Amino acid sequence: MAVEIERKFLLVDEQWREQVLSKSKFCQGYLSLAPERTVRVRVADDRGWLTIKGKNVGASRAEFEYEIPVAEAQQMLDQLCEQPIIDKWRYRVEFKGHLWEIDEFLGDNKGLIVAEVELTSEDEEFFRPHWLGHEVTHDHRYFNSNLIDHPFKEWNQ
Repeated sequence: MAVEIERKFLLVDEQWREQVLSKSKFCQGYLSLAPERTVRVRVADDRGWLTIKGKNVGASRAEFEYEIPVAEAQQMLDQLCEQPIIDKWRYRVEFKGHLWEIDEFLGDNKGLIVAEVELTSEDEEFFRPHWLGHEVTHDHRYFNSNLIDHPFKEWNQ
C-alpha cells in the first residue's frame, strides 16, 4: 500500500518566493469527502489525476494516485465534483535536501498560503526554512477537502 507522510505549515514571510524552482496551476475537486476516504480529481497544468486518500493516522495516510486523461479530469471537475472547485498555485522550493510544496490558494481561499513537506517516516528529521511558521498538520481547517465547505474567507466571521 502507498503511504503519504506529510507535514503542513504556515509561512511567516514571503522570502520563499526567491527560491521557487517551478510554479503550476492546480484545479481540484472531490468526488468523496468521507473522513475514511477522500477521492480527489485534479488538473495540474495540462495533466489529469485521480487520487484516493485514506483517513489520517498522525501525519500518515494511505494514498493511491493515477494519471487520467486531462479532458476526463476536467469533465469530472465540471460535472461530478463537490462545488466549489479548489484553485491554487503550487510552487516548489528545495531546502536542504527536502522539496517543499507551497500552495497559494485562489478564489474563496485567497490569502491562505501553506507549505507542505513529504517525508519517508513520521520521525524523519528535516531542516526548517527560516520562512516556516506554525505547524498545522493536524488542524482540519487546513485540509484541502475542508476548504470547500469552510473556505478561508469565512474564518474570521
